[in-house]
Amino acid sequence: MMGRKLMEALFVLPVAVLAACGGDVAGTEQAVELGENTQGVLYAPPSPASGNILDSTTHLGSVNLGSAVQTSFTTNPQYYSFKVQVPASSLVSLEVTHLGSSMYLDTGLFVYGPKNASGSYGTTVLAQDDDAGYGQLSKLASVPLTQPGEYLVVVSAGSGSGKQFRLQTGCVGGGCSTLAPAPAGYQLTLTEQAITSQLQSTLATGEAAYHYTSGSLRRFDFAWPYSGEPTLAQADAAVFGFQEYQEYGYDAGTALTYAQLYGYLYSEFQPLHAQILSTYGNGVENVQVMTHYYTRLVAPGASGWFRLNVILFPQSRKVIVFEQTAYET
Repeated sequence: MMGRKLMEALFVLPVAVLAACGGDVAGTEQAVELGENTQGVLYAPPSPASGNILDSTTHLGSVNLGSAVQTSFTTNPQYYSFKVQVPASSLVSLEVTHLGSSMYLDTGLFVYGPKNASGSYGTTVLAQDDDAGYGQLSKLASVPLTQPGEYLVVVSAGSGSGKQFRLQTGCVGGGCSTLAPAPAGYQLTLTEQAITSQLQSTLATGEAAYHYTSGSLRRFDFAWPYSGEPTLAQADAAVFGFQEYQEYGYDAGTALTYAQLYGYLYSEFQPLHAQILSTYGNGVENVQVMTHYYTRLVAPGASGWFRLNVILFPQSRKVIVFEQTAYET
């Protein structure tokens, strides 16, 4: 299917032209005045059933960091993708530039990846922008990409048919591999996001199985503009920053592999194991778990068992917290 899309792009579109950083794009990079638009809409490529965002785009080949590509939209909406090879610990800049883009064009800009062992870029957006550039054009001034590999950059437009754009890529500061290590004692800042409807449904089914067990599933995202990867200890400490989990702090915790976590889940919650990994992992990262456990009396003669699992996705920059409880009947 990708081959067919590429052939269509080659026959229907003006050929995408690459140029070295700072140079003209095959002589076509003249200033095309942009008008101001009153409303901007971020057109994200739809998530495909395959789980590989590439399948929702028209792929136009690779772009070297420090180079530019220029082409035109032909339909509405449209999603063009370009592969970019990135060294480890890079600060990357991406911009749909004023110079070489058409008047009244409104674009979206997205970054996915890196490509995993199965050839998929996943569907997790690492960075995106609507109109931080000139007018309604898109710009990502500094995208920290800690992992080396091939990333997918997508330029979209909802009503760009017949209009051209120019995408400029580069490395912040003139060179990649410029990220510094995290400062000593750095603490992760977690931002909670909603879990998917599929995970919510699986969790609800597990909770309904028995009246004496319950589960709670939460997703947190975090920024990591540093070289290397965050540690499990950092993720664990960030979770204990929430008041509701501090009672688990009396247990030092046990570090697990993600595969080992399966055996620590009650049977009714075990279906979550594979779903969490496929939903939030990129397929190649080392997913790590810290599990904490304690018991206490919850009523005269009745005990409660409490387990907290802190799951770190170091490359996808997510912390998943799964808590399961059981009560003596």
